Amino acid sequence: MENLPQLTPEAAAELVKEGLTIMVGGFGMTGNPVALLHALADTGTAGLTYIGNNVGEVGLGGGRLLRNSQIKKIVGSFFTSNPEAVAAVQNGEIEFEILPQGSLAEAIRAGGAGIAGFYTKTGAGTILSNDTETRSFGGHPYVFVKGLRADVALIRAWQADQAGNLVYRMTERNFNPLMATAADLVIVEAEHIVPVGSIEPNDIHTPGCYVDVLVEAKTSPELLGTSAELIAPAKKLHDSRDKIAERALVELKAGDVVNLGVGIPTLIADLIGPNSKIVLHTENGMLGVGPKPKHGGAMTYPVNASKVPVTAQPGSSYFDSAASFAMIRGGHIDVAVMGGLQVDELGNLANWAAPGKPLLGVGGGMDLAMGAKQLIVTMQHVGPEGSPKIVPHCTLPLTAEGVVDLIITDLGVFSFHSGKLTLIELMPGVSIAKVRALTSATFEERINPNQE
Repeated sequence: MENLPQLTPEAAAELVKEGLTIMVGGFGMTGNPVALLHALADTGTAGLTYIGNNVGEVGLGGGRLLRNSQIKKIVGSFFTSNPEAVAAVQNGEIEFEILPQGSLAEAIRAGGAGIAGFYTKTGAGTILSNDTETRSFGGHPYVFVKGLRADVALIRAWQADQAGNLVYRMTERNFNPLMATAADLVIVEAEHIVPVGSIEPNDIHTPGCYVDVLVEAKTSPELLGTSAELIAPAKKLHDSRDKIAERALVELKAGDVVNLGVGIPTLIADLIGPNSKIVLHTENGMLGVGPKPKHGGAMTYPVNASKVPVTAQPGSSYFDSAASFAMIRGGHIDVAVMGGLQVDELGNLANWAAPGKPLLGVGGGMDLAMGAKQLIVTMQHVGPEGSPKIVPHCTLPLTAEGVVDLIITDLGVFSFHSGKLTLIELMPGVSIAKVRALTSATFEERINPNQE
């Protein structure tokens, strides 16, 4: 095998020309080719279309290109983690295209495999399916998603040999292996470059035939942004959010593969005991998520979907984003626990677009809502302004239609018994009169008479 060119970050960045479409690996700042992106920022090359899950953080990674006005359009899944991206969209400075995270991963995989596109249930019936071809398969609507390719892919690996064979580390894998297949020119930033033959064939994640240029660059905590170090949360009193999380834990059984969304669901992770045999999945590419470490960050530990450092349980595994969402869409996740902004009488869920906020942060919620075998929504019963969140019809942009199985709030527990919204349990100290007063949806009551 021939050795590939090895360039400095600065020389490699010169290969990216004005107006090109680039793919950028990473989930948050983990697995992100920061040295390449910062070198590209120094070139001033502009008019770029940027495909990535997110656009780095403020002033970091893709965030530096954004700050320099080098990006013409962003295509991805979760841009709200960078407030400067939100401001750029609101000010009309850049174009944007938002995709559910699983659809983004699969679109890149399809592009790299020479597949024009695919149909998925994710996003059907939501505003993201507007002006998109929709077909019915088995009586269900499916949305067509085109495959994605780029002129240049900038990706990050932990180890590369001189022939371009790559190894990724922990949850740094994410979108990187997919993007390595889906661009005309693939530039790899690697922590270590080793001689050919130093990596066992069984250990190679990306074969060298996909790679064109190698760059050796070391990462450091200051390049990992908010994932650099675990920040201990401020001590707080046991509040209604904890009570909701404790009640949700009751629904999880030994052997369940469970995905926990952001917000209240993340509190459940701290309640799961080491002998529970509940297996936690995170959509950025890990099965067997353990508790947060006492200290440390992404230099040492994997991160979860909230970009928070976590530990790995015995028997855990890492994989790329396409494999992760194949688990979700393929029905291999037993339970998804998600937050909610609204749930209505038909079991429709709205949880990704808050009132008055730009529609820039869909993430993996649509995929999870459609793909999990059971969907539990945990949320406060009313919003900050006191308006009910269990409503006759969702007025906020939908995450998915007819998918909710159970709602757990600080006032009670609702199921969809025989397809009808049904109150089945009151939280301790809560009267049924209060639930009736603060729920605008029509619901049936099947609670224990002792609770009334």
